[in-house]
Amino acid sequence: MSMFTVTVADIVDETPDIKSFRLVRTDGSPFDPYPAGAHIDILGPTEVLTQYSLCSPPHESESYVVAVKRETGPRGASAALHDRVTIGSELQISRPRTLLTLAEGADRHILVAAGIGLTPMLSLAFALHRRGQQFDLHYFARTRAQAAFVDLLESTDFRRDVHLHFGLARDDQLSTLEKILADASAATHVYTCGPEGFMERVRGLAEPAVGEDAVHFEHFEAVTPTATRSDTAFELELDTGEVFQVPAGKSIADVLEENDIEIDTSCREGICGTCVLDVLEGEPDHRDNCLTKSERKAGDRIAACVSRAKSGRLVVELP
Repeated sequence: MSMFTVTVADIVDETPDIKSFRLVRTDGSPFDPYPAGAHIDILGPTEVLTQYSLCSPPHESESYVVAVKRETGPRGASAALHDRVTIGSELQISRPRTLLTLAEGADRHILVAAGIGLTPMLSLAFALHRRGQQFDLHYFARTRAQAAFVDLLESTDFRRDVHLHFGLARDDQLSTLEKILADASAATHVYTCGPEGFMERVRGLAEPAVGEDAVHFEHFEAVTPTATRSDTAFELELDTGEVFQVPAGKSIADVLEENDIEIDTSCREGICGTCVLDVLEGEPDHRDNCLTKSERKAGDRIAACVSRAKSGRLVVELP
């Protein structure tokens, strides 16, 4: 994967546990415009590659902005960015890529975010406002102090389309979501990001109204499976004719790399979509959090880093 060097131009404490980082190219050149909803990989002080959504206006080329919530996970990437990165630090980042894209032909867009899930919604809102399309951005947080970018949301040119919801109990949150989605039409598209339980509530309310293909979401971390699945070995054939065995305990990506066949990977958790391959034959066993329900039903794509095969043989096409 191609990486390049950026310099941290500014750091802002958005909340007690969320910092935003403004990044500029170290060589002084501008960034290319990026698609709204995109994310980048950042290689920080821990040398762990982590994905963060871009939340600056997609058309602006001077800088990228990401927001990082301090997490207590074992990899320590977010804590290192908080504690060890300062203004002037250099980082390695990837070029932007996106799974969360704006739908064409929608009569209205409803953006629903909670906590750090606001970040991809911000770039979508900037793009929709620039296009002159109708949208509403609803942001849920426990308190105002724990809500990122509130000053920006209250002063931006699209502030009339922003709705802040702070301190709601679970039942009140559910009733508020029902009101938000009550007048959604079949041509409305809904976008959501936040904790898994929050997104499940949004999707559960939105899908009956607009259809599952009109509900778009992004995961920040892999969902822990509710039950352990036993892995079985299967045969992997490439469109080149090469055939490999994928044993239990190894992924498609692992086997390809062991045989010097390069594919792009990043998160290794099935959330970023970097390693998705086209399936030509066979039935995938989807274990990712990046493909949509319709893509899973179609069975013609697979996340090589986590998903496996239900059939004894899988034929995939290399990019």
